[in-house]
Amino acid sequence: MNIQKVGVMGAGTMGNGIAHVFARSGYGVILCDVEQRFLNRGMETIGKNLDREVAKGKISAVDKVAVLGRIEGVVDRAKLAVCDFVIEAATEKFEIKAEIFRDLEKVCRPEVILASNTSSISITRIGALTKRADKVIGMHFFNPVPVMKLVEVIRGLATTDETFQTVRDLAAKLEKTPVEVNDAPGFVSNRVLMPLLNEAMFAVMEGVATAEAVDEVFKLGMAHPMGPLTLADFIGLDVCLDIMRVLLDGLGDPKYRPCPLLIKMVDAGWLGRKSGRGFYRY
Repeated sequence: MNIQKVGVMGAGTMGNGIAHVFARSGYGVILCDVEQRFLNRGMETIGKNLDREVAKGKISAVDKVAVLGRIEGVVDRAKLAVCDFVIEAATEKFEIKAEIFRDLEKVCRPEVILASNTSSISITRIGALTKRADKVIGMHFFNPVPVMKLVEVIRGLATTDETFQTVRDLAAKLEKTPVEVNDAPGFVSNRVLMPLLNEAMFAVMEGVATAEAVDEVFKLGMAHPMGPLTLADFIGLDVCLDIMRVLLDGLGDPKYRPCPLLIKMVDAGWLGRKSGRGFYRY
């Protein structure tokens, strides 16, 4: 299929980043969310990120105007009917994604590939909600999307080679590096990363060290660009908790038990950078 118009469901951190890279690569983008205020915030973020690219000489001011001109914000999912490819980038909860994919199944043409930016939820399970499981695939971008090169491309049980090849080629056109991964809880990235962050939280909870000390160990001893607790705050502690619960439910191993401190902080609304407070204050 000749993909020219791309739909992005969700204008949050990941969704606006995905819309940014598609529009920057010349695709027309329909960015959809449930409320206009979320779209406004997403478009504002895209504008600021494009300003950074202009300041660094990566694009021109004229390019910025062109990129923004390729993005249309909508609150009506029916307008995604014109899209040749749609990617969902909603919150990491199966019930929300299920509702979106049931709608996309009705709205989008039968030949259109439906991708999910999920970081942990089964692509097979999502695909089973539709009548096109062969055309459902995971396309997991990393934050910040305009900067990070990796895209995990996740096959569901029914995903065809043709669908995989199309999405792999699409990632390459975005100047990303696609890596093939099979469907399993957390895929590769979060199956390995999230238990690390979770264990760092246990170290703080148990008084082994402060958050600052834990992060310094990883920055200075392991050459990580940021410590695990700074990274958790950056990702969002609510997202970390959702992924840990997916790992625990999907793999059934108690080693994936979310840290009680993480649960408590999310209950308190301390979600990290986006709420102004997590393991650090912002």
